[in-house]
Amino acid sequence: MDSEINVLALVKGEERFMFMFDDHNRDETLRTLARFAADPDLDFSWYDAAMLSRKIRDAVPAPQPVAHTTRIDASLRGRD
Repeated sequence: MDSEINVLALVKGEERFMFMFDDHNRDETLRTLARFAADPDLDFSWYDAAMLSRKIRDAVPAPQPVAHTTRIDASLRGRD
């Protein structure tokens, strides 16, 4: 298995946040950052979530959708 595991850590005071993710759970990890930021019991801000989200997006870019092109025959252009 050639799956690369990324580790991202944040230390704030006595709290330590560690996230392990790969290509397959990238989006789930991003959602977890948002849940942590919304949790008033954690010392994890929306700023923390934004900074870590940027690092995750840089490490594992989102898959690009495949562009479909359609060739229009020149003889059909301008016809209704």
